[in-house]
Amino acid sequence: MPTISQKGQLMPESPIRKLVPYAENAYKQGKTVYHLNIGQPDIKTPQIALDAVKVHSLDILAYTRSEGSEGYRKKIANYYLKNNIHVDHDDIIVTTGGSEALLFAFGSIMDTDDEIIIPEPFYANYNGFSTASGVNVVPVISKIEDNFALPPIEEFEKLITSKTKAILICNPGNPTGYLYSKEEIKKLASIVKKHDLFLIADEVYREFAYDGATHYSILQENELEDYAIVIDSVSKRYSMCGARIGCLVSKNKAVIKTALKFAQARLSPPTLAQIASEAALETPQSYFDDVIKEYVERRNVLIEELNQIDGVKVANPKGAFYCIAQLPIKNSDAFAQWLLESFDVDGETIMVAPAAGFYSSPGVGLNQIRIAYVLNVDSLKKAVNILKQALKVYKD
Repeated sequence: MPTISQKGQLMPESPIRKLVPYAENAYKQGKTVYHLNIGQPDIKTPQIALDAVKVHSLDILAYTRSEGSEGYRKKIANYYLKNNIHVDHDDIIVTTGGSEALLFAFGSIMDTDDEIIIPEPFYANYNGFSTASGVNVVPVISKIEDNFALPPIEEFEKLITSKTKAILICNPGNPTGYLYSKEEIKKLASIVKKHDLFLIADEVYREFAYDGATHYSILQENELEDYAIVIDSVSKRYSMCGARIGCLVSKNKAVIKTALKFAQARLSPPTLAQIASEAALETPQSYFDDVIKEYVERRNVLIEELNQIDGVKVANPKGAFYCIAQLPIKNSDAFAQWLLESFDVDGETIMVAPAAGFYSSPGVGLNQIRIAYVLNVDSLKKAVNILKQALKVYKD
C-alpha cells in the first residue's frame, strides 16, 4: 500500500475544528451549542462590501494579477497611511487569506530545518504552516501569571542559533488577546537587527485595541525596512472571514520579489473577494467605533463572569477578541469533548478550544482553553454559566 508522507503524518489537527463532529452530534440530539471555540465574529459585514459584489458589472470572472489588482493594492497602501504606516502598493502582495501570506513568508525566507522563534501560546495554525514548510518552531513561553506579556529579550537570545531565521508575533494576539507595547516592539526590532533576523508580525487584529491603547506596527519602526514582514487580512477587521483575502507587506524588495513567485504559482487571489475587500476599505470609522465598544463590553462581561468561578484563572486581554482561561481540570481536550457529548444545561452546552494546540511545547496548556468572545452578551453569560455548572460535576 502507498504510504502517507512524514510531513502529512506530522501535520497537526486544528484544536479549533477537530471537535466539529461532536458538535454536530450534539445538534442532532437537539442541543443548543454556544460556540466559544472559533473566531468567527457575529458582527455584520459592512454593507458596502456586500453591495459591491451584488452590483459588479463583470462579464467574465477573470484572473487578476498574481500580486492582486493594482487598484486594490493602492487603496490598501492608503489605508495603511491613515494608520501612520508608510508603504507603497508595490510593497504589497494580496493573498488568499492571511494564511497564504504566512505560507508565502515562510517559503520566501526559510529553508527546510530552519528555525523560527514564536512566543507561545500562539495561533494554532503556526504549527501547521511550519510543518508544511519544513520549518522548526522554537517556542519562548509567555505565562498566564504575567498576563502573557512578552518574555524578557534574554529568553529570545538564548534560543537563537545558526538556524534561526525569524521571530514571529501576533499583535494583538490570538489566542491571548495580548497587545504588544511600543517599547516591546522596539526591543524585538533591536534583537532582529542585532542577529540579522526577520521579524514577522501577524497584525490582522490591528483595529481591536482596548482601554485607550493603540496598536504599534512593526512597519512604523525606523530602520526595520529590511527586516519587517507584516501579515494582514480582511477576515476579522470587516467580519469577512469567508472572503479569504489577506496580504503580505514588506519594504524588503527581495522578500516581495520572492513571495511574488509563490503568488504566481497559485495564479491569483479570488476576483470577487477582492472587489468586496476593496469596497470594505471605504467603511466609515463609526463602524469600528461601534464594534470596539461591543467587544469591550463582551470582554468585560466575560472576564467578570469567569473570575467568579472557583479555580478558574483568566488573563485579561487588551486586544483581539480571545482570552485564555486556566481551569481546575487535567485535560481540556477530554473536557471539551465531554461538554459536547455528555453535558448540557436545559438542552444547552458550549464548544471551547483546548489550549494545548496553541503551544508547541509538549505538555503545556493541558488545563487551559481559548475562549473567543464573538457572541452577544446574553449568550456569553449563558455560556459561562454552563461552564460553571460543568466544572462542578466534571471528573477527570
